[in-house]
Amino acid sequence: MSENGSGKIARGRPLERRNLLSGLPDLRRFGVNPDFWYPVAQSRSVRGGQVAATAFAGERMALFRGRSGAVHALEDRCAHRQVPLSMGVVDGETLRCCYHAWAYRGDGRISQIPYLAKGDGRPPRGVRAYPVREAYGLVFVFPGDPEKAAVTPLPEVPDFASAQYRTMTFSRTVRCHYSFMHENLLDMNHQFLHRGVVGRLQPQLLGYRSDQRSVEARYLFTHTGGKRNRSARLLAAEGIGSQASSDVMTIRTEYPYQTLDLVPENADRPALRLWAVYVPEDAEQRTCHAYGLLMIKRPRIPAALQVAWPFIRHFTERVFAEDRMAVEAEQRAWDEQGEDRNHEVFPLILDVRDVLRANGVPLRPRAAAETSTAACDGRASDAPAPRADPGSGHVSAW
Repeated sequence: MSENGSGKIARGRPLERRNLLSGLPDLRRFGVNPDFWYPVAQSRSVRGGQVAATAFAGERMALFRGRSGAVHALEDRCAHRQVPLSMGVVDGETLRCCYHAWAYRGDGRISQIPYLAKGDGRPPRGVRAYPVREAYGLVFVFPGDPEKAAVTPLPEVPDFASAQYRTMTFSRTVRCHYSFMHENLLDMNHQFLHRGVVGRLQPQLLGYRSDQRSVEARYLFTHTGGKRNRSARLLAAEGIGSQASSDVMTIRTEYPYQTLDLVPENADRPALRLWAVYVPEDAEQRTCHAYGLLMIKRPRIPAALQVAWPFIRHFTERVFAEDRMAVEAEQRAWDEQGEDRNHEVFPLILDVRDVLRANGVPLRPRAAAETSTAACDGRASDAPAPRADPGSGHVSAW
C-alpha cells in the first residue's frame, strides 16, 4: 500500500480533509486506536500511598497505588463537584477526593460519602476506571473498550529482563502528532541531522515489507568519515580502538509500537534494541509522550558499560533532542498551513502512513467534541463518553 494511488483506505470513515497531493485523508487528523495497552507513567512515579496525574488523548486520569501495591487508574474527576481526584489522598485501597472526602475504590465505585446518612439522596455510581497492568517498569492502561483488555496482549519486549542486556528508560514529551515520530524513526535518510554526533553515516535501504498492521525496513549503515561520538561506537559494539564496522539496522512499526535492532557486522545478536511508543496527551493529539526502552548488550568486560553508561545516555539524549527539534518543526508547519502539504517521495514512509491511517481513528472536530461533553450537575449519565469505533467510523458507547 502507498499514497501513490495503490493504497486502500477503509470505507465508512468521515474524510473531512485530504492531502492535496495524494488525495488521501490527512494522516495528522487521525488519532491512535485506543484498543491497545499504552504506558502513561513510569512505575517509580506512582509511589505507594500517592496519586499521580496523567492523560491519554485528552482523557485525564488519576493513578494511585493502594496498600496492596496494585496501581489503579480512574477518571480524574470527582463525581460530586468535578474536582480532580489526582489532588486526592490514598486511604488504604481507596482514593479520597480532597474536597469532601468521597472515597473511590479501584473500580471507580464510590465506597463511602462520610456525611451521607441512610435515606439521603442516591449517590452517583462513581467514575470510569481503566484496566491497568504494570510491566517493564511502566504503568500501562487500556483506554479503549474494557471488554477487549483481557484478550489484548501487552507488547512483547523479550530482552528487557535478559542478563545479556542493560535497559535505559526514556520518557519525554514531544510537541507533535505521533505519526511524525513513526516516520522519523523509520526514515533513516535523515542522518545528516545528526552529523555533529555520529559523523557522516551512509544509510542504504536493503529492503522493506509491509502489511495491514506493520512496516519493517532494513538498512545498512556505513561510517564514511567525520568525527563519531565515542558513545556511538560503544553502542555499535565496536569498543574503543577497534576497526569501524558496517551495521545492519532493522526498524519495525507494529501498530501502535515501534522497535529497532542494530546488529554490528559479524555479530550474532543485536548490540542494542529499542522499543518505543508515542502516547497522545491532548484531545487534538498534537502533543505526545514518547516512552522508550533501550536495551544495550553487555560487553565482555561488564565494568566497561557501567563506566560508559552516563556518556551513552548523554549521547542518546543529544540524538533525541535533534529528532525532537525536527518533528516539532514539522508540526508547527502543519499548524500554520492547516493541512498536510508533505511532498513525500520515499515509498517506505508512504506505506507506514497507510498503516497508521488504516489502524487509527479519525479525530472528531473540536466543536463536536465540546457539544458531546456530559453535564456536570449531578444528573448526568454515568456512562462513558461515546468513542469512535475504529472499524466502522461510527460512534458507539460501551
